[in-house]
Amino acid sequence: MFDHLLKYFQKVKDRRITYLFDQDKKRAMNFSVLQEDLFLDFSKTNIDQPTLELLINLAKFRGISKARDAMFRGELINTSEGRAVLHTALRNLEATPIYVNKLDVMPSILQTLERMKVFSDRVRSGQFSGQGGAITDVVNIGIGGSDLGPAMVVKALAPYDDGPNCHFISNVDGSHVHDVLSKLNPEKTLVIVASKTFTTSETMKNAQTAYDWMSGTVNEPCLQFAAVSTAIQKTDEFGISRDHVFGFEDWVGGRYSLWGPIGLSIIIALGAEAFESLLIGAHEMDVHFKTAEMEKNLPILLALVGVWHNQICNYSTRAVLPYDQRLSKLPAYLQQLEMESNGKSVDLDGSPLDFHSSPVVWGESGTNGQHAFFQLLHQGTRIIPCEFLVAAQSHEPYLDHHHKTLLSNCFAQSEALMHGRSFEEVCSKLSSDDIHHEKFEEQARHRVFQGNRPSTTLLYSKLTPKILGKIIALYEHRVFVEGKILGINSFDQWGVELGKELATGLENFLTTGSDSNDLNASTQNLVKVAKTMW
Repeated sequence: MFDHLLKYFQKVKDRRITYLFDQDKKRAMNFSVLQEDLFLDFSKTNIDQPTLELLINLAKFRGISKARDAMFRGELINTSEGRAVLHTALRNLEATPIYVNKLDVMPSILQTLERMKVFSDRVRSGQFSGQGGAITDVVNIGIGGSDLGPAMVVKALAPYDDGPNCHFISNVDGSHVHDVLSKLNPEKTLVIVASKTFTTSETMKNAQTAYDWMSGTVNEPCLQFAAVSTAIQKTDEFGISRDHVFGFEDWVGGRYSLWGPIGLSIIIALGAEAFESLLIGAHEMDVHFKTAEMEKNLPILLALVGVWHNQICNYSTRAVLPYDQRLSKLPAYLQQLEMESNGKSVDLDGSPLDFHSSPVVWGESGTNGQHAFFQLLHQGTRIIPCEFLVAAQSHEPYLDHHHKTLLSNCFAQSEALMHGRSFEEVCSKLSSDDIHHEKFEEQARHRVFQGNRPSTTLLYSKLTPKILGKIIALYEHRVFVEGKILGINSFDQWGVELGKELATGLENFLTTGSDSNDLNASTQNLVKVAKTMW
């Protein structure tokens, strides 16, 4: 599948990216795409026109357009679970009919969205109140996609947050639930329990702890609980009013779910207008993904850059570097999106892959990362492709001097990664410095930057709800395209199940003290040693 690309890579692998700019004076324009208020620059990579043509041919050969259209039509493309993949329908405010098993899903989606608007308006206005007054704090209890998406969006869109304070509890570590709840007034707190099945062990343990915390002060705690779940019987048993339960279908995966009821904390924090803008932005990216030619299609191009770096160049990790403090949770969000989706070892037929699948995705906000791990990016032995994100404008015009410094740093880092600094350049720079002759070459070697390190930059006008919706949808579709090229199912996650099953048995082992021959000797010994420390 990758033969032509691998063969071409052998010819160009030692070529410097700067050479491509020397050969093509219009390279910066030819290897970038402007889509309204998003600008993707991938010119600082070793992708030239022949490479791009080979990559696009690969995408065509793998049937990307056909697979994309099948997803939007509601076909059951999640083959291992027999499900459609229709998170895109959650942002289809135009209500164009979308059918799953011959049933139009849009009326139900829009009805649920309307219920979310009504409920959030009541909470924000004080009409829905706690038993001690208007709601001042909202606690979202979830994990994975039920936490990462909402937490990331609420932080990212802080300038639009004019609702109750939103808090997020995910970790089963008791310190997380303690540290959040201990600072709140239970009489003025709304708790949202986000679990599709209402059985997620970490979420339900945290939910029960929140219930116990609230019941110590409030007579009827369940009046201040809402649920995002389809398990009505279980939410009934918990005691949550059906008026406060918001469900979604099995064709919405957790890591793709912030656009619907999982976004209940978002709509309460930001209000219905901002939430709809988020949906509109994502829908606009959906339309772009469906209609733009491959050569100008942002999700496809970003995916092809990823395939080039990971599968062809064998760069095993990818650094996501938002130069936007409010996007500090984006790398963690994209970790799940990419690695849970494409971290697979078999293809759609269950046959072992003969190439690596997802890269390791990680990162941190700039400029913090510059004073942490950028040393490795610049001078380490491994090449790590970098993806910079930055806004042209900030929300704080009175701090414009800060933003210009931020932009300068972002652009400078991609320039430095690409260009580097040769031994000759270092020697020239050091010639006037006071360095002893016998140490001159040694000192110079420490200052050499190899450069030729690839990066992309996504520049956007300003981090608004609409722009953020576009960015998230861009990465969603990028993951889809990469998965289709690799021939894997990006929409199941069987890899999370085994550890969960073993944890249940281990908890019984810890609680009862009984021995278990099913456990490895090391694990049994860890339990015994832990007990000696209690």
